[in-house]
Amino acid sequence: QVQLVESGGGLVQPGGSLRLSCAASGSAFNIYTMGWFRQAPGKQRELVARISTGDSPNYADSVKGRFTISRDNAKNTVTLQMSSLKPEDTAVYYCNALRTWLYRSEYWGQGTQVTVSA
Repeated sequence: QVQLVESGGGLVQPGGSLRLSCAASGSAFNIYTMGWFRQAPGKQRELVARISTGDSPNYADSVKGRFTISRDNAKNTVTLQMSSLKPEDTAVYYCNALRTWLYRSEYWGQGTQVTVSA
């Protein structure tokens, strides 16, 4: 069982930056692929960025060059550094943990609101 707790959301002006953090409890954090998803009002949840156990990140095209995902396996944390934020980045951001080794299991955080507005 993995529990995920996000922090760092808030209100920021267009062009600004925010840093989201996700703290994971439970064992074997390093075998989970960690990701950030977001869901805007009236839209489906979408992948923002993901980093595998081999530390190879991938990003949605809409955030490439602006967002950076990183993980610290020693601290069981994953971070999303967001810069050059746009109003269309406004959404609830969710931390995700996905295990596919031996068996599949997936966990979600409770979400943190990011609002980009002047």
